[in-house]
Amino acid sequence: MKKFPVVLDLETKHSFRDFDDPKKLGITVVAIYDYRDGQGRVFEEKELNQLFPILESSSYVIGYNVINFDIAVLQAYYPGKVEVFGAFDILDDIKNKIGKRISLNEVIGATLGKKKTGHGFQAIELYKEGRIDELKDYCLHDTMFTKELFEYGVKNNEIFYMTATGKVSIKVDWKKYLEGQEGKDVPLTLPF
Repeated sequence: MKKFPVVLDLETKHSFRDFDDPKKLGITVVAIYDYRDGQGRVFEEKELNQLFPILESSSYVIGYNVINFDIAVLQAYYPGKVEVFGAFDILDDIKNKIGKRISLNEVIGATLGKKKTGHGFQAIELYKEGRIDELKDYCLHDTMFTKELFEYGVKNNEIFYMTATGKVSIKVDWKKYLEGQEGKDVPLTLPF
């Protein structure tokens, strides 16, 4: 059976200012873009049992800081070991190439000419204020920006960021995460 990648972003109830353990941050919403059906979806915390089978059957979980943040936060909810998910972290790839971390907003601005609609601390406030529909929209927008950035890199073999002297290219080789890869086989740990 052919597997397809999933682009993922999530928002939390707390920040690292509150807890230094990602498993204590609590999930408010998770947004994905599933290449299998070409659909974006958002799951609330109470719906995560619907998300895990999608992640288990994907070839890769793709995201921006997805390994050190999103997947680490998911561990508090997932009954197995999240390390079994095949993951591709765009931020890790950038850091390995240029030696530093840069924000998603900086990269999509230079590469796509777009700007995020907010930031993580605003997402926490939206949750605290009960503005769940706005929170879902914000998270889905971040997921779609990450998807666009990923696809730009796949198509053009480069993405960009800005420095004081102008736009700088980062050469990337991301096609393997979209085409012709089966990814890891994940043992299903959830009762279905």
